[in-house]
Amino acid sequence: MKTALITGASSGIGKAFAEELAQRNYNLIIVARSNSLLVELKEKLESQYAIKVKVICQDLTVSGAGEIVFNQVKQDNIFVDLLINNAGFGDYGRFTDRVLQKQLDMIQLNITALVELTYLFLTEMKSQGRGEIINVGSIAGYQPLPYLSVYAATKAFVLSFSEALWAEYKTYGIKILALCPGPTESKFPEVAEFTNFPGMEDSNKNALAKAEDVVKDALSALEKSQANVVTGGIGNQIVVNLSRFFPRELIVNGVEKQFRQNQ
Repeated sequence: MKTALITGASSGIGKAFAEELAQRNYNLIIVARSNSLLVELKEKLESQYAIKVKVICQDLTVSGAGEIVFNQVKQDNIFVDLLINNAGFGDYGRFTDRVLQKQLDMIQLNITALVELTYLFLTEMKSQGRGEIINVGSIAGYQPLPYLSVYAATKAFVLSFSEALWAEYKTYGIKILALCPGPTESKFPEVAEFTNFPGMEDSNKNALAKAEDVVKDALSALEKSQANVVTGGIGNQIVVNLSRFFPRELIVNGVEKQFRQNQ
């Protein structure tokens, strides 16, 4: 039986990954800061499916957290067949109006922990000649986003990093995918303090993709050995391709006007 490790598994896309993979008969290692939510998910999935779920309560914004998670996995002598680096958050507002430490924590979580976990588990996958990794980025990684400047920059890193590794390691029998969803049902707007997040309006609730659909699209793309996948429909495909047809300054100015909220 294969094992998947999922960060940010307590809610949103991470929780949807856990539920879908449990249905597919994966044992799970679920990682997040909220122990109570992880235990609740563990009990639910183990009662519904003939699988084992290991809980690791860990704040990945702490320096060296990736190695802590890796060492806990190795204590049980578990080989991780599928690593899903999903944990991440954003922060809305003009850069210098926001708390610096929150920006640094974002970089630590969205980039540093992701790189650390990828390095540690990919090294094992290479030695075994098998394994899969999904790094959760965003369509925000395709262009700068005023008022979400650090977040978009971290997701641009995830996209570039993941595609490079896809090319480096495909000859070793390892699949690596950059998952780039658009606005999706999650706690992102709440954590980012982005009250006008697309889809939050009562008149536009259908603009948010369902986390379950994002997960199914991701696993389908991984099975096909794609380097990246943009989920959420034709609108997101248009967004990620705008820079092919328009000057970058024009795009970023347009985004600034769209995202400005009493700044």
